[in-house]
Amino acid sequence: MDHAPSNDPSTHRSRDRQEPDRPAYARIRQMKRGDYDRALANEILDCGLVGHMGFVADERPMVIPMAYARVGDVLYVHGASTTRLIKSQAGGLPVSFTVTHLDGLVVARAAFNLSMNYRCAIVHGQATLVEDLDEKEASLIAITDHMLPGRWSESRPMLPKELKATGVLRLTMDHVSTKVRSGPPVDEDEDLGLPIWAGVIPVTSALGQPLAAADVPDTVTAPASLQAARKKFA
Repeated sequence: MDHAPSNDPSTHRSRDRQEPDRPAYARIRQMKRGDYDRALANEILDCGLVGHMGFVADERPMVIPMAYARVGDVLYVHGASTTRLIKSQAGGLPVSFTVTHLDGLVVARAAFNLSMNYRCAIVHGQATLVEDLDEKEASLIAITDHMLPGRWSESRPMLPKELKATGVLRLTMDHVSTKVRSGPPVDEDEDLGLPIWAGVIPVTSALGQPLAAADVPDTVTAPASLQAARKKFA
């Protein structure tokens, strides 16, 4: 929806650089609000908590929500070593990974122009199983500290059986793209005089006040990682 052409000059710059060396599956078909800005993609990824990984298993498309962390041009995701996702990607297979932040509902006078304000990063690359133990531990530290900055050092060391039970995938960020919309609704000129409300309903997300587990003694205070996470994802 919201099909009106954009007058944003950055949109036109993006449209002018279609990057012909990109494979067809990684190209943006409609460059309105689209870009190939890796720095912007990194920014969107770094302030997200959940990403959705798409892959093929048993000749069927699958999409699974995953915790993750970005380290340079690599994304790490983890799960139980026995899961379909970890097993199916062990030999290295193409996947996609998407993170979306919803910033608002954009309410136009016509349902046709109803839209959303959002920031989205899409990654295409190869996922392979991390087998080097040093890299595996480093990736688990990165994932943990992405969610709760500094939490790994606050936690007890991971046991060998826990490390064995956890599978980690390395996803190379071969191709990235972004889609972003912001601003008010785009109504048709003839609709502007209609007595119908139009505007933006902001959508916000934040971490709330931590609630200690019932068996945590009163003498144990909330660690620094909780406050760091609340600031990071505010």
